[in-house]
Amino acid sequence: MSEPILEVRHLKTYFFRDDAVMRASDDLSYTVHKGECVAIVGESGSGKSVSALSVLRLIPYPPGLVMDGEILFHGQDLLKMSDEEMQELRGSKISMIFQEPSTALNPVMTIGNQICESLMIHRGLKKKEAMKEAVELLRKVNIPNPEQRVKQYPFEFSGGMQQRAMIAMAMSCDPEILIADEPTTALDVTVQAQVLEQLNKLRAESDTALIIITHNLGVVARYADSVKVMYGGKIVEEGNPYDIFENPHHPYTIGLINAVPRLDLPRSHGLHTIEGEPPDMSLIPVNCCAFAHRCRYATAECRENRPPLEKVNEGHYCACFHMDETQAEREALV
Repeated sequence: MSEPILEVRHLKTYFFRDDAVMRASDDLSYTVHKGECVAIVGESGSGKSVSALSVLRLIPYPPGLVMDGEILFHGQDLLKMSDEEMQELRGSKISMIFQEPSTALNPVMTIGNQICESLMIHRGLKKKEAMKEAVELLRKVNIPNPEQRVKQYPFEFSGGMQQRAMIAMAMSCDPEILIADEPTTALDVTVQAQVLEQLNKLRAESDTALIIITHNLGVVARYADSVKVMYGGKIVEEGNPYDIFENPHHPYTIGLINAVPRLDLPRSHGLHTIEGEPPDMSLIPVNCCAFAHRCRYATAECRENRPPLEKVNEGHYCACFHMDETQAEREALV
């Protein structure tokens, strides 16, 4: 595999409220290689979006602050860049598709002008050239009649078209990394498939690394080259899709897989859930397993020590003191 273009090392992003400290990203580390599709999965509140916003230094202060760690892009630490350098890098080298296009798009600017803004800033195009390029970008993401659509406002677009317009905007400068934060939220199933296929096609054409933040394991199985399972602001298991789906080791990963509805099983199989609620990271002690209060295997060791991310086999890692005890549950997965 090629050299990594993005390395997140021991990232700690905290939010401060009153007398409490919310550890949204808590010693988070992962790498992304050129052209790779990395899926970051987990429940709401696990720290997925915060980790992505940290990469682009978009954490609002107050109350949020990156406390420690490194975010290396081609070996250069983004956390040490000036604001001007980061502004130049956002959109041109690293782009992001936000979770809700209806709130991310400017309601008082036409779609064309919003795409042109990025082209004029990062590629130095004149307005006429940028608008011509905007039309081609909308055509590339399969928006019909792009010559007229560039003149319209976001409210005149459907949810799926807004998302595709955001993809066009994000890909306008051929970024090396594209972060897609829940790119199919609030879209119907047919449009979801279209948006995801479009993202995958653009990735293949431009050799862009794609980071998909999602809780949809179906998306992970179809598109991901590498999977990072997050819980409590930290990666608890990582590997390729085969490792995660066929040989999961962490109880949380097993719980996520068991919670997926199965059409190939009888109705008596029912729906499975993970007991309990996602953790409040302002209350969970630093030196413990964040999943301990929901885990059937948890012992005193789990509540007193944080398990390290250990190698299971080549490219497969897991952070759990009781991996051997999950063997029976892994075998029970159908």
